[in-house]
Amino acid sequence: MLPVLRPVPALTPSALVTIVHLSAIGAGADDLVAATKPLLMPALLAGLVLALPVRRSPLLLWGGLALVFSWLGDVLLQNPGDLGFLLGMAAFGLAHLAYIVLYLGPLRTRGLPRWGLALGILLGVSWWGSMVAALALWLGSLLVPVAVYGLVLGAAAVCALTTRPLVAVGAVVFLVSDTLLAFDRFLPGFSVLDADLAIMLTYCLGQGLIIAGVIAAGRARARTPASI
Repeated sequence: MLPVLRPVPALTPSALVTIVHLSAIGAGADDLVAATKPLLMPALLAGLVLALPVRRSPLLLWGGLALVFSWLGDVLLQNPGDLGFLLGMAAFGLAHLAYIVLYLGPLRTRGLPRWGLALGILLGVSWWGSMVAALALWLGSLLVPVAVYGLVLGAAAVCALTTRPLVAVGAVVFLVSDTLLAFDRFLPGFSVLDADLAIMLTYCLGQGLIIAGVIAAGRARARTPASI
């Protein structure tokens, strides 16, 4: 079944910030890009808080932590050099670990059949091996950190398969964003029409779909009478 998108008014500010940010990238307005990037995840977090019917819940705890770590990653990656990249990648690694807890805990809706789990792991390992092999010659001292981060990222995408389709699609789109970022940063000659725009478009879309799925799960849970 294809994921169903329903309007979430609380996410409107997040959508507007995202549109401004992506438009600034397309227009080459670097100052506006730098100013709006740190606002992306706080706006999404505010939408999550406002849209969830129950605030004290694992959904907000782990979803909120993932967005906070993602915001920290966004800020750190704006610093030039390998140190900023390493710290930003570490922050995003923590974000994906928070998402994994969310996927396997409060967001889990189904168990995968053995063939589905095997296929997911096979695709994840194939993606990870291909990425590391393609970038290994160019990563230098960053090879091990990038490989470890790739394992966490791939594991998050596989774990998301146990959740609702909206979240699973978001996790895969997030993986696409980080893959584009890695190839754009490290692979000589890699080129897409507008790499920065493609990276941020898939990043914002992936995060937005995941959080929309978290909100949908929270609302569905609130509508379900508690068992006696």
